Amino acid sequence: MGYYYYQIGLINFLDQSEGINNVMKMQLLFVIDSLDCAGAEKSLVTLLSLLDYSNYSVDLMLFGHGGVLEELVPKEVNILEPLKYTGFAALNLFDALKHTAGNFNFKLLSSRMKYSVGIRKKKYSNAQKARIYWQSVSNVIENNPKEYDIAISYAQGVPTFYVAEKVKAKRKFAWVNVSYRLDEFEKRFQEEYYKQFNKIVAVSDSTKEILLETFPEYSNKVEVIYDINNPVFISKMAELEGGYKDKIDGIRILTIGRLAQQKGYDIALETCKKLKENGIQFKWYALGKGPLKEEIKKFIIENNLSEHFILLGVKANPYPYIKNADLYVQTSKYEGFGLAIAEARMLNIPVVTTRFDAVYNQMVDGKNGLVVDMNAKAVYEGILKLIEDKYLKENIVQYLRFEKKGNVEEIEKFYKLIG
Repeated sequence: MGYYYYQIGLINFLDQSEGINNVMKMQLLFVIDSLDCAGAEKSLVTLLSLLDYSNYSVDLMLFGHGGVLEELVPKEVNILEPLKYTGFAALNLFDALKHTAGNFNFKLLSSRMKYSVGIRKKKYSNAQKARIYWQSVSNVIENNPKEYDIAISYAQGVPTFYVAEKVKAKRKFAWVNVSYRLDEFEKRFQEEYYKQFNKIVAVSDSTKEILLETFPEYSNKVEVIYDINNPVFISKMAELEGGYKDKIDGIRILTIGRLAQQKGYDIALETCKKLKENGIQFKWYALGKGPLKEEIKKFIIENNLSEHFILLGVKANPYPYIKNADLYVQTSKYEGFGLAIAEARMLNIPVVTTRFDAVYNQMVDGKNGLVVDMNAKAVYEGILKLIEDKYLKENIVQYLRFEKKGNVEEIEKFYKLIG
């Protein structure tokens, strides 16, 4: 019996020790829209994979669950249960009505309808959509019950509003990972939230510059930490099974990005059309999902591009696709950094990209790829140049093989920020 009680006491001691250990760790909260396969999401997963969990206890809050990158989140990270509203919003209309009737609580349904009606009136920018969402549903979103040492909104918009208004933390940091300009109305709405943050982190120098055009009053609290990318991880992922299933005569072109206006798919499709009209043997693949999917599919069908522009949807591991592409093409109209370009460079794939604001943070025109004007003619000419000029393409590949890969050292800037 004595040994039995000794064991129980030891177990209780270990449990208490673990509790004490958790208390001693710095308590962090990260908030992001979802973990679909996009730049900010991949950057966050990489950051989480590099953290020293002997020093940090980490919670992760998502507004959308089920993203393909969730399986890559380290096991030490506690993914919080969905908010009541986000769980309700994921229900189909019938189940939502049944839930409302069963609970005699019409607030969730009223908020959902308010947002649904508000968002249908016209085409809105991402900043406008985030504002309308928060104005519609914030009254039914519960506060986070825990108090953190540090709370981080890892994307602008809804995560930022949530951390500012619904989270208790000793310090709060807001990430801005797109280069976007706000009109006066959106600026006035957002500045009330940014006032509540200790620091604002931009993911590139140009993102910081554009942010300060809108919020010059925050110049003393804006810092730059680049999206973190780990070349060792990407190289290993590129060797796993997956990638293209079809056979092809000609070249493979790849674009990665949400099917949204920001990514310039109108430019990509017009470029694709020009390549076909001029007899180039190629297939152009796009990894991503988004609101323009049906519009893009319609263009593909109307212009007989079904064999030339292929929508692949979202893949948890895009790296075998990058590794086996001949060219990576980015037609973005704006980017905070351009993480997919960095990933193509790490796998030594020549890049043709439009001249968006942040492009020269990583591109050296004529050395690691080509930077061209933001129109289909220029993108077409850039692609054609790399197809026809074998010497130029080989020089670019050679440059890529020896240029610096990745930036895991950015984790030190993160530790300094939260230290």
